[in-house]
Amino acid sequence: MDTSTKATVTSLLGLVYFGVVLFLPAGTFNYWQAWLFIAVFTAMTGGHTIYWALRRPEVLRRRMNAGPMAETRPAQKIIVIAVYLCSSAMFVVSALDHRFGWSDVPIPVVLFGDVLVAIALGIGMLVVQQNNYAAANITVEPDQCLVSTGLYGFVRHPMYFGALIMMIGVPLALDSYWGLFLIIPSAIVLGFRIVDEEKALEQELSGYHEYTQQVRHRLVPGVW
Repeated sequence: MDTSTKATVTSLLGLVYFGVVLFLPAGTFNYWQAWLFIAVFTAMTGGHTIYWALRRPEVLRRRMNAGPMAETRPAQKIIVIAVYLCSSAMFVVSALDHRFGWSDVPIPVVLFGDVLVAIALGIGMLVVQQNNYAAANITVEPDQCLVSTGLYGFVRHPMYFGALIMMIGVPLALDSYWGLFLIIPSAIVLGFRIVDEEKALEQELSGYHEYTQQVRHRLVPGVW
């Protein structure tokens, strides 16, 4: 299967996934917050996927090589599974919250959540623009160069910084405050991924140790 076809299939499966983890637990398709979230997510990711497929297929290939089986480090296989479980739990809890009315999320807060989702995805796309080797799995290619400018000049893992913003935005966008509690386990899993990833980068990517001395914070500027 070529990369473009794989990207198309992955996108379609993603829509099916959203249907299962959002509309099934919500018990209805009359869930405009979920529809708006899916629209924002699709709009932000679809355009860039088409661009990469047409202009930078090697970038799309790296982004498509995802999932626990794509990881070479045993710890990362477990971590990726935990990431998927935490993400799915966040969607399901948020949808259940909407169904049973546990939260009373005002429309402006819902829209703010969608803005955070858009910002998070925008950060992810910008990271890939600044670092063509920003793959979806932990790998260092033979000709890979260290990137220390742009967003990488603020934190060592700007892609995960965007993911952290996404964790905040998703429950709000889906009409839920209870879903925010899933940020805690999700952030812990993300922290484990970062620590293990940096072990690999220090061993395999030339200049990475020196880079860690220049950019001190891994995820959030001034915090960690």
